[in-house]
Amino acid sequence: MDILLLVKAAIMGIVEGLTEFLPISSTGHLILAGALLGFDDEKSKVFDIAIQTGAIFAVIIVYWQKISATVQALPTQRQAQRFALNVLIAFVPAVLMGLLFGKAIKAHLFTPVVVASTFILGGFVILWAERRHARAATAPRILDVDAMTPLDALKVGLVQCLAMVPGTSRSGATIIGGMLLGLSRKAATDFSFYLAIPTLIGAGVYSLYKERALLSLADVPLFGVGLLASFISAWLCIRWLLGFIASHSFNGFAYYRIAFGVVVLATAWTGTVRWAA
Repeated sequence: MDILLLVKAAIMGIVEGLTEFLPISSTGHLILAGALLGFDDEKSKVFDIAIQTGAIFAVIIVYWQKISATVQALPTQRQAQRFALNVLIAFVPAVLMGLLFGKAIKAHLFTPVVVASTFILGGFVILWAERRHARAATAPRILDVDAMTPLDALKVGLVQCLAMVPGTSRSGATIIGGMLLGLSRKAATDFSFYLAIPTLIGAGVYSLYKERALLSLADVPLFGVGLLASFISAWLCIRWLLGFIASHSFNGFAYYRIAFGVVVLATAWTGTVRWAA
């Protein structure tokens, strides 16, 4: 296996892990990083989706106590059953939308210019949502994920579908969307993480199965390096984020999105950087 290729895989894994759970779009960053590294062929697109599984393992470890307790209580406790049902309800819209429109979106929207544009738009949406949240006269309606209803879960699941457009951010859509729907910042963030487990594992397994003809045993080291790098960086990022949201808004991420998007558009239009399609 080419050492340079393994280094690129490690870099892509780190990018995935650091951006998957922040409201800045992991897919967008992977597209841009892949364009710069020349890591953007058909196999690399499968790689980008598959290494999300590494980030999900980090979520499972961080939230293991809640996940384990829920699984053990499923046969007897109504609260655990409702929580599991809510995650399932929120997961279904992304499955349906992915099957209906996933191929068309990948064919036409997975470009650096589209990503940069949605970076900027998403940044302004976050600023608006945070201002609205700060000016709210009452406390959030839902302070804990266990207080969510199936309708709340469905609404968050529908909002998650917006993240099919690259650059939007799955975590950004579900966290900011959840806050707009009445969830506290922590409840929205926690539910976004729980919802990521079936969503990203499902996407990874489906992508590997669908594109299995592109892969061989020789690709195992490449995917292994990407998964490991994704896992480690995601674990560090999640632990940091959970502490960060206790006393900070997401405005900083919004300004980052806007600045980064402007830089990408400017370098693309001036030819300073030749972003690949």
